[in-house]
Amino acid sequence: MRKGAGEGLFPPTPFTGAALLLVVTALSGCIPQSSAAPEPRERGRPTLVSLNPCTDAILAEVADPAQILAISHYSKDPRSSSMDSALASSLPATRGTVEEVLALRPDLVLGSTFIDPATASAYRRLGLHLETLGMANTVEASRDQIRQIARLAGHPARGEALVARIDAALAAAAPPAGASPVPTVVWQSGGMVPGDGTLIADLLRRTGFANFAAARGLGQADLLPLERMLADPPALILVAGQGAETGRGDDRVLSHPALKALKSTRRATLDSRLLYCGGPTLIAAARRLAEVRTQIVPDKGSGTTPGVFRDGGGVSR
Repeated sequence: MRKGAGEGLFPPTPFTGAALLLVVTALSGCIPQSSAAPEPRERGRPTLVSLNPCTDAILAEVADPAQILAISHYSKDPRSSSMDSALASSLPATRGTVEEVLALRPDLVLGSTFIDPATASAYRRLGLHLETLGMANTVEASRDQIRQIARLAGHPARGEALVARIDAALAAAAPPAGASPVPTVVWQSGGMVPGDGTLIADLLRRTGFANFAAARGLGQADLLPLERMLADPPALILVAGQGAETGRGDDRVLSHPALKALKSTRRATLDSRLLYCGGPTLIAAARRLAEVRTQIVPDKGSGTTPGVFRDGGGVSR
């Protein structure tokens, strides 16, 4: 799960440690008791604030809009959002500060395990119910997280429905029986590659690819120099960076002159937003990976030339 507001993705707010404790004390004194802690609800389902783009996307699938008091500000940015942009624009957002969240008086706050301890302590001191969720590094872990969030939101059946949609997408994206995995490097910004124990590694395995970097001893967030990749090339390079879908920035590796010598290596783009979050993002990620694999190793009778996208989607030699 990506780090969300107040959770270490960007520099922490000025209110940390002792300073934050002073702010909490002041807020506690200025806010009536009825406002400092949400009142128990005899009827209806809980209201929620999400501090992380990954939980934003899941919450939007399993909760009623009226239950969602705010999502993280990351989901308002198309470059970091894991949810539909129209839906994200229709929901309020916070930067995860204690003042913002407290003013909304949610029944439940969803954060990640990366949340700043001082911020987490402040929420709890002010009577806010904080649930922290870890990073889902496998599909199975994401299923569990969906069910947990749906249960917390009071809609367990919606969680099961989302899990069923994900399972259907993964089944549709699975390679044919007996197909050999395609050795693949997922090339991120600056040459960073994901190793084993990551969500994208699990997705690669389930959709017919082999994690080329992990097989060569590289771990999570290790760097794979272009020179090393040229000396020991994979069958496929998946470029995942902010420029990969726009024709700018990190996709320069796609047109690097040295890669022209790799006649057996194909290249494709993968939206970087598909790398980190589980939940509904798994559906789009599975479809994209299956699309790439089918173009590289087409099913019998498809009439498609390996390595060439007929729709301009992005696999090239």
